[in-house]
Amino acid sequence: MTSVVNRIKEIDQPRGGYLNPKLFAVTQLNDGLNLHEESIHPGLMGSAVDYLTRFSNGTEVGDAFHVSILGALIIGKLDALQGLLNGINGLDGNSIRNACKVVGFDVCYRAGPMYYAPVESIVADDSTVENIKIMVDRSMTFINNYGPITKDGFTFEGGYTKTVTHGDGDFLTRDTLWDFKVSKSEPKKEHTLQLLMYHLMGKHSKQPEFESIKSIGIFNPRLNKAYQYELSKIDPDIIKEIEKEVIGY
Repeated sequence: MTSVVNRIKEIDQPRGGYLNPKLFAVTQLNDGLNLHEESIHPGLMGSAVDYLTRFSNGTEVGDAFHVSILGALIIGKLDALQGLLNGINGLDGNSIRNACKVVGFDVCYRAGPMYYAPVESIVADDSTVENIKIMVDRSMTFINNYGPITKDGFTFEGGYTKTVTHGDGDFLTRDTLWDFKVSKSEPKKEHTLQLLMYHLMGKHSKQPEFESIKSIGIFNPRLNKAYQYELSKIDPDIIKEIEKEVIGY
């Protein structure tokens, strides 16, 4: 079984990537706030910001943290996870700290239970909590400007192959497929290939929400930047190559 992210690691892309990140239109958003050092792993930060954004946008907490629930099920810790989920009620400090622990279960589903470390060891300090709140607030401002969100936490049933068996996307708006990143660096070719794979897998899944997608984009609440690219500009031959050589259609 190979995920979208792991498949990308196996691919030797052309120089600059199948889709060069420098081709994306960039919009800098501003709120005048600065972020500080954090006490938890960057991967946990990304998931916490992502899922809390979904929750803040109206998704039920169990749906927003669905991957975490799947991870807890694998190792038989659903009761412990449920206790933490019950403590997520907004963007107060206690809710954010609980969310940071909850996303520690994700690894059991995404990579395997052998990579799990007790979530009790995940301690978000005050700076980390403040950073997450700022990034979720930035994400909500982004959604207000670019949304509404039509689908979040989506999968591609009907679009998977023997080569790529699983993977899940972040957000859809009416005409754009968005991925959220909280990296300190600008988007890389791996990120743009991930977006193209999501787009193509969505089309092959025949799910109606993907029919109106005209562009792909990345929002990074850490940098407070939105990156967007119109799909009509990409060479059809590149699309065919990704479909055949990368995804396996």
